[in-house]
Amino acid sequence: MSDKLILNRSHLHTLYRQMLRIRRFESRCVELYQAQKIRGFMHLYDGEEAVAVGVMSALEPQDAVVATYREHGHALARGVPINAIMAEMFGKREGCCRGYGGSMHLFDRSRRFYGGNAIVGGGIPLAAGIALADQRLRAGAVTACFFGEGASGEGVFHEVMNMAKLWHLPVLFICENNLYAMGVPLTDADVETDVWRKACAYRMPAEQIDGMDPVQVEVAAHRAVAHIRSGDGPYFLEARTYRFRAHSMFDSQAYRQRDEIEHWKLRDPIPRLLQWMQANHLCSDDEARAMEADIDAEIQAAVDFAENGSYEPVDDLERFVLMSGVVQEGTS
Repeated sequence: MSDKLILNRSHLHTLYRQMLRIRRFESRCVELYQAQKIRGFMHLYDGEEAVAVGVMSALEPQDAVVATYREHGHALARGVPINAIMAEMFGKREGCCRGYGGSMHLFDRSRRFYGGNAIVGGGIPLAAGIALADQRLRAGAVTACFFGEGASGEGVFHEVMNMAKLWHLPVLFICENNLYAMGVPLTDADVETDVWRKACAYRMPAEQIDGMDPVQVEVAAHRAVAHIRSGDGPYFLEARTYRFRAHSMFDSQAYRQRDEIEHWKLRDPIPRLLQWMQANHLCSDDEARAMEADIDAEIQAAVDFAENGSYEPVDDLERFVLMSGVVQEGTS
């Protein structure tokens, strides 16, 4: 897609379908996790789908993406094959990381999708490094870097904001502000709760947007990407959003009230967009049902693919492990 947003029936259907696909994929993953077919940590994107879908719609294949550990939605919206993602969730070698990464470490070099990073704020310097390389070797490429508001309290956030502006790095910083980081309200953790203002301190163009509206996110992302591609340096978007589920599968959510969650669900981007399309005669009930059936069939096929996959052979478990400081016998 070009830097101009073409908002027609087909494109609105695409936005809706992508968000619903992410939601249904993760709902199925919850069932599989409870059945102990998916193990380890799992952080869900439920409620935040509009951010990934809106931003990815403004990117080109040449662009790079650095995500967080809550990255299922980012990976799906970027085009990482659903079979490879589901197989990775199962720990199978048919997964995008051969089962080594799991839920928190999805990766696809061919689509320039550079993770899933488990460290809070850990992807921010990686994005700067990728952007610096692209600035020298891949003219016109943009690196989109997603992170939560909790990362804006890390020292590396401020170091990279400074460097990115000094060096005019082609980075689109997207702060997915879901108000709680892991479990501490932003108001209890930070004096400045408008995260976009922190970027302004580094003289970086920045704005706050409604992260529950995929159209507003996409419009802002197109504007930001156009700025970056013109050679004017980095851009910062703070998307105000909300996760409907717990921080992770082990989180009891004692830090927030049920009424608050229900209030935010009134702004759920998926039914909200569908209702708007139906009110404006842009999506019929039959079209909506067809999209749902198609997505459910695709997810079931991905589950079958993962179920029938294989585990990495024991002899290969050290294949991608770098043994630092180990000297093999007969060498010096």
